[in-house]
Amino acid sequence: MTATFATTAPAQAGWRFRQPSVIPGFGLTLGLSLAYLTLIILIPLSGLVWRSAALGWTDFWAIATDRRTINALEISFGTAFVAAIVNVVFGTLVAWVLVRYRFPGRRIVDAMVDLPFALPTAVAGIALTTLYAPNGWIGKLLMPLGIKVAYTPLGIVIALVFIGLPFVVRTVQPIMEEIDKEVEEAAATLGASRFQIITRVLFPGLAPAIITGFSLAFARGVGEYGSVIFIAGNLPYKSEIAPLLIVIRLEEYNYPAATAIAAIMLALSFVMLLVVNLVQTWSRKRYG
Repeated sequence: MTATFATTAPAQAGWRFRQPSVIPGFGLTLGLSLAYLTLIILIPLSGLVWRSAALGWTDFWAIATDRRTINALEISFGTAFVAAIVNVVFGTLVAWVLVRYRFPGRRIVDAMVDLPFALPTAVAGIALTTLYAPNGWIGKLLMPLGIKVAYTPLGIVIALVFIGLPFVVRTVQPIMEEIDKEVEEAAATLGASRFQIITRVLFPGLAPAIITGFSLAFARGVGEYGSVIFIAGNLPYKSEIAPLLIVIRLEEYNYPAATAIAAIMLALSFVMLLVVNLVQTWSRKRYG
C-alpha cells in the first residue's frame, strides 16, 4: 500500500500542476508579462549597468566620489525623503477628511487630489516658481520673514510634495474606507481615548498602506525632473539635483559620467525600496 501511494503521489502532483485553472491562459499571460518586463525594464537597466561597468573601477569610483555628484545625490534623495514624510502626514489627513466627513465641495476636493497626475510637470514647476519666487504672490510675503523658497532646496521639497501627494492619498483612502466606524465607536465605549483609537485601532490597519504610499512618493520624488528644475535654480553644490546633473553630462557628451551617476541612483533607489519593502513585510506580520 505504501509503494502504491509513493508511485501515485508524484502523478497526482503532476496532474494538479497541469489541471486547468479557473482563469485560463496562465502560460500565455505569464510569457507575455515576462517578455514585456524584459524589454521595458531588464534590458535597459542591464545596458545601463554594462555601460557603467565598462568604465573600470577607478574611473567609476572617481565619478562616484566627486563632490558635485555626492552633493547632487544628497539633494535628490534628501529632499525626496523629506517630501515623502510630509506627504505621509498630510496625505493621510486628506484621506481621513475625504472618507470620514461629508461636506459641500467634497467631490471637487477629491478631484483636486489627482490634479498633479494630469498636470504636466513643467507647468507645475513654472506655476510653483511664479508663486514662490521673491517677487511672487507667496514669495514676497515670506521674504520679510527671511524665508526664501525658490532656488533653494526648500523649493525642491515643495515641488516634490505637490507631485507626491496623490500617491499617499490614493493608497491610504481605499484602506481607510474599509475600516468600519463601529470599530472606533466600540473602542470609545470601552474607554479608549482618541489618541488610543488612532494608534491602536486605526494605525495598525493603515500602516501597510501608509508605507506603500511613502515608498511611491519617495520613488517619484527621487527621479522627478520637470517640476523641479524651474524652482530649484540648478545651482551646483546648492540646489542641483542628480537627474539634472545627468542631463548636463549628456549635453557635455560625457556619456560614461552620465551612466555612472544613473547607475549610482539605480543602486541607491534599489536599496531604499528594499528597506521599505522589508519594513512593509514586518508591518504586515506585526499588524496583520
